[in-house]
Amino acid sequence: MDSQKVDMFIMTNGKFFESHQVAQIRDRLISIDDSKWSVLQTLQFKDPTVSIIVSLLGGSLGIDRFIIGDTGMGIGKLLTCGGLGIWTIIDWFLIMGATREKNYEKLQRVL
Repeated sequence: MDSQKVDMFIMTNGKFFESHQVAQIRDRLISIDDSKWSVLQTLQFKDPTVSIIVSLLGGSLGIDRFIIGDTGMGIGKLLTCGGLGIWTIIDWFLIMGATREKNYEKLQRVL
């Protein structure tokens, strides 16, 4: 793929991934053909900032985990009221990384 398109994709969507993953993503995007560009343009990534806000407001109900696609963990948090609050507090520190990891997995499925 054209390096200009890849750089535009990285600049637009870089905040949705961990910083150490960006170089791997760039190398992988450069090596693929242009036919996947239209699919990449339509991908919707979850915003880590929204995830932390939802986690702060509704984390004890598991809403944060439902939003990023961890339905099993969401149900667990819902049934235990966020692990009696402990799981909720732990997720305040982990949810942004989990969101970025889910975004990376979504991109890997397309590539």
